Amino acid sequence: MRWSFTEHPASVGESYVGHLRSAFGFGVAMIRGGTACLVHGVLPFLHTTTGSRTVIRLHDRMITNRHSVSVTAAEPNGSPDPKT
Repeated sequence: MRWSFTEHPASVGESYVGHLRSAFGFGVAMIRGGTACLVHGVLPFLHTTTGSRTVIRLHDRMITNRHSVSVTAAEPNGSPDPKT
């Protein structure tokens, strides 16, 4: 049972607690961005870029994190520089 809680976080280079924090951070940002989009739908002069900026920021965070994990996993010593 414990394996169920650690398999995915380990696959993305995070501990369970680190993954929990990251997921909660993403979730809160998505709720805020979604709420801004709903408000924008009713009042189009408000939050004109909040939703798109939220999506861009979250995409950048996820892709940057994924890239650093895949580089570390690909190198036997954890360093992208073969000299170290």
